[in-house]
Amino acid sequence: MKIVIAGAGAVGTHLSKLLSRDHQDCVLIDEDADRLGDLDSRYDIMTLQGRTTSINTMKEAGVDHADLFVGVTPDESRNMNACMIAHALGAKKTVARIDNFEYLDPSRKELFQQMGINSLIFPEVLAAIDITNGLKMSWARQRIDIHGGALILLGIKLRETCEILNQPLRTLCGPDDPYHVVAIKRGDDTLIPGGNDELHVNDIAYFMTTREYISYIRKIVGKEHYTDVKNVIIMGGGRTAVRVAKTAPDYMNLKIIEINQQRCEKLNEKLADLDLMVIHGDGRDLGLLQEEGIQHTQAFVALTGNAETNILACLTAKRLGVRKTVAMVENLDYVEMAERLDIGTIINKKTLAASHIYQMMLDADVSNVRSLMLLDSDVAEFIAAPGSKVTKYDVKDLGLPFGVTIGGLVRNNQGILVNGNTRIQAGDSVMVFCHEHHLKKAEKYFR
Repeated sequence: MKIVIAGAGAVGTHLSKLLSRDHQDCVLIDEDADRLGDLDSRYDIMTLQGRTTSINTMKEAGVDHADLFVGVTPDESRNMNACMIAHALGAKKTVARIDNFEYLDPSRKELFQQMGINSLIFPEVLAAIDITNGLKMSWARQRIDIHGGALILLGIKLRETCEILNQPLRTLCGPDDPYHVVAIKRGDDTLIPGGNDELHVNDIAYFMTTREYISYIRKIVGKEHYTDVKNVIIMGGGRTAVRVAKTAPDYMNLKIIEINQQRCEKLNEKLADLDLMVIHGDGRDLGLLQEEGIQHTQAFVALTGNAETNILACLTAKRLGVRKTVAMVENLDYVEMAERLDIGTIINKKTLAASHIYQMMLDADVSNVRSLMLLDSDVAEFIAAPGSKVTKYDVKDLGLPFGVTIGGLVRNNQGILVNGNTRIQAGDSVMVFCHEHHLKKAEKYFR
């Protein structure tokens, strides 16, 4: 597959790295030679210095026979213009990074299609969705709703209070049980468990279940004593914080601490219709945190542009008794360290954006592709096509490749957990979990 990426920033570089591992024909364009650096020698990609809206540069990059064109420069208008040019030159699909929320209105999708822009990504919105979902469940590290919540994937850190430790999964996750354990993070290893595997203290286990059994999962993992989140302090008043404030449930009381006075004034203007408080100050200041009631706060969310600051602030909040902490960690080199420090939920905008873009490369009908950073794995919702291989055999006889498992499906808007005797039907939305870069292996079963 031929992919052309315009913009060698965080998202473009990360996406290029992923595509090079898949051995895709990838060209990365940027007008700044320093940003391109030695990426072409470090990864199996081609780099091209030039303006991302230049027709000559586009032609030199081979956009006329590109399967996918991606505009991810920091400039929204440049990305959209580049996509329109790429479409006119022959690119089959285009995707633009934006920062204008009104463009995401579903009623405008056809307009952008007519302009030659097939998909729009707003990384801050994607991050805010993850953060808000996480805040709704103080006891879970990650929650992903599938097909409007018909299926739920929960990532949970297991403590000594968990009542299903040290037992073979075959005795816990039978055909009639209301959950499946689809993955386990243990130290540096990721396991796709079999019936003989067990759950241990400090594992991060990923449970597939349905909405009505969330409270049951909470009980068996020993998290009933966790206080639900009502009071939230957010450190950093950037665009992600704005989106979190606008999407948080009404029952949550939010405070945003921002160190820049001018930004505080802008936040007060943007969020004037919301019942929240904007505080000018440093979120790492112990005195300020205590003054603002950190002792009565159930969640602390660090969203500054500095990963080290966010990690340290979350550690401070934990020391002060906050149970739920969320850190924006854009530098992937710090993700593993943050996990070892038991920070809590870790958010990375570029992996969220890259996952959204990656699904456009697949030939099967697929949506809701998500990268699970801690597991080096992906989870995706595939639609089974009529006559596809996945509809011809029971799950146990499909011969799924190593590192690929099916957690559940949605049929007629009802979530159903999958076992070896399940026969998938055409039109089913199927939740597939796989090791990173195995989505291509999984998709052939669904088309």
